[in-house]
Amino acid sequence: MKRYWIYLILIVAGMTFLYPFLWMLAASLKPELEIGSIGLWSNHFTLESYRAVVQKIPIGRALINSLFVSTCVTASVLFFGSMVGYALSRLNFFGRDLIFASILFTMVIPFQITLIPMYILMVKFGWVDTYLSLIAPGMVTAFSILLFRQFFMDIPQDLIDAARLDGCGEFTILFRIIWPLSKPVVITVGIITFMTNWNDVLWPLIVIRNEKLMTMPQLVTIFAVGGQSEGQLGATLAAATLLAVPIVLVYAFFQRYFIESMAASGLKG
Repeated sequence: MKRYWIYLILIVAGMTFLYPFLWMLAASLKPELEIGSIGLWSNHFTLESYRAVVQKIPIGRALINSLFVSTCVTASVLFFGSMVGYALSRLNFFGRDLIFASILFTMVIPFQITLIPMYILMVKFGWVDTYLSLIAPGMVTAFSILLFRQFFMDIPQDLIDAARLDGCGEFTILFRIIWPLSKPVVITVGIITFMTNWNDVLWPLIVIRNEKLMTMPQLVTIFAVGGQSEGQLGATLAAATLLAVPIVLVYAFFQRYFIESMAASGLKG
């Protein structure tokens, strides 16, 4: 009975969390006059709101832009973050601990403080209204370095020493030996990075003005608050649903590895 009540409480809590998302999905399929109801069901489900979104804004192009930018940033963070994490965990060199402390310090600096200097750099480089302004600033993150370092420190040193005796270089050790053993942390960093870049709105609003280069969150934000939705709540909810579905699918597919990494490695060491 005790376990029964625990599961019941968890189910109620889960439904409480899930219901707003289900309502958003259902409301995006309802006629405009029925959206105000709190229930999920309707006898007149329609795709009219999604049709309005597709007709009013280039949502397909924005989806491709977001996928391209998020994928490029995620790949670079995995590549450079794992390299720095490996160096800080397994290589001995002067100033290693100081460098790691400096990287940790950058994590407490709010993004808003670096916003103006970063924008000035983009202007000086001539990268405004280009994909580079969306990709370059996020190519390596302190959080990814921290997670990789903590996970790599749990890998036996004997395995790395054996690889060196066999003539493997540091890059070979990292990408041919350590990466296959680090699938949970690689997927965790990938999910967090992809989600963070996918949901980013403020930075794209600052550096991108060309509608053809806008990311999906940026375009949906402009659509919702800039008047393009013409006050149609159904179209706004449909755009928000289209924005949320890809990231939900990514997390649902990789959640097992995400939970495994956070539980097994965490921030210990």
